[in-house]
Amino acid sequence: MADVKHLRVTYNDIHNLIRNATPKIVKEFNPDIMIAIGGGGFFPARVMRTFLRESSENKAIQIQAIGLSLYEPVQGTSAEQIGHEVIRTQWLGPDAGKLLVGKRNLIVDEVDDTRKTLSYALVELLKDVEGELLTRPESEREALRSATKFAIFVVHNKVKAKLAEIPTDTPYFSGADVEDVWLDYPWEATNIEEHDQLAAADKATRK
Repeated sequence: MADVKHLRVTYNDIHNLIRNATPKIVKEFNPDIMIAIGGGGFFPARVMRTFLRESSENKAIQIQAIGLSLYEPVQGTSAEQIGHEVIRTQWLGPDAGKLLVGKRNLIVDEVDDTRKTLSYALVELLKDVEGELLTRPESEREALRSATKFAIFVVHNKVKAKLAEIPTDTPYFSGADVEDVWLDYPWEATNIEEHDQLAAADKATRK
């Protein structure tokens, strides 16, 4: 790991990236629901909710949570799966499709690295939508399908070759595009004061 370049990110950094990205998201997508991918998507989704409400005239915006793991070990998985296979640890429940149909759904995560997790989330949520549409009268399905939209927001997008795709008609927003570096997020730090001090020192050297 010694040869890997690190980028330390503070809570203020994330807050400001989300604040700056929100007006574009409101203008181009204006979500009804945010679906946070745990655990990195929880904090960004909560911060964005504040700015979305302010920008959307206090529009009530739900935050739903899903749990997906690509790099962290999960009970019952093998070492070979880590880093290669997305494991679902939490979902929206049996009525997921009912929650999503007819809504503008924004998937939120902290980083787009390989794109595997984001692609998996989108594909599986679309399956839930299609399952729900099958329970509706056939005459209503196409209108409901057209009204159901998905978009993606990540705090950081790593500029690198991706291992999975997102449909070109899915709106995609990022707070910042960064090199293929190791991102050190504040919620992963056990000593937040030290983390912030090191982040400030890193910024000073980059000036």
